[in-house]
Amino acid sequence: MMDIRSARADDLDSLTRLGLQLWPDHEFEELRHDFAEIMAKPEAAFFLAVEKEQAVGFAQCQLRHDYVEGTESSPVGYLEGIFVKADHRGRGLAGRLLAACENWAREQNCREFASDCELHNTGSLRFHLNMGFEEAGRIICFKKKL
Repeated sequence: MMDIRSARADDLDSLTRLGLQLWPDHEFEELRHDFAEIMAKPEAAFFLAVEKEQAVGFAQCQLRHDYVEGTESSPVGYLEGIFVKADHRGRGLAGRLLAACENWAREQNCREFASDCELHNTGSLRFHLNMGFEEAGRIICFKKKL
């Protein structure tokens, strides 16, 4: 059974190991420190996909109060990162993690949810479009009504 839940302080090492697979240019302690700081903020959230007490995916979201490309409201919920281990992909976990972020943003009174990806990341582009985002501009920015 796969569970999607909010990450807790005792999940920090597992969360960091997953984060390093998404952002491999970081060092473990640096990313762990950054995640701990972000996790302590009420305007940010991490969600984990857990199977048999093992973290297999995560999503990071937060509120952005500055202008977000293509949006009309503030704050905007923003998907900062999402990752699922390769051997757990194709099961809808990324969509469930995204839904947890969107629900969290709704609870924060957001009317819109946004994200971005690098131009060469066609997998991320496909994911966003398949999840109901629409392209807002190039760079590649996405927006989605909540």
